[in-house]
Amino acid sequence: RSGAGRAGLAVAGNAVHRPSRYASGMADGQRFRLRAPSSGDEVIIEAEPGIVYLDERTGEPMEVVGEVLPLAPSRSKLPFAVENLRFCNWCEAMAQRDLNDCPTCGRRMAPLG
Repeated sequence: RSGAGRAGLAVAGNAVHRPSRYASGMADGQRFRLRAPSSGDEVIIEAEPGIVYLDERTGEPMEVVGEVLPLAPSRSKLPFAVENLRFCNWCEAMAQRDLNDCPTCGRRMAPLG
């Protein structure tokens, strides 16, 4: 969609803040895909319960349309998709490309080449 990747505004009480797009370390919060109903713009953010997220362009509340895998907490920030996965050279389990250690067997995977 045209607005994919744009962070929405978050409203909690009377305070308005912009959610962080990049965080270091392990992902603490669950990531959700939000959509603005009239424009169809989508954003993936770590949403918090009880906070209304607004579309920057239209100002309307965004709807939660899905959770993004992997579920929190996870060491990877990549969503589960074929282009983001690789096979562990030890146990043949699928793991995200941004991980060094296999989440299934815990062993160090071979470098990407």
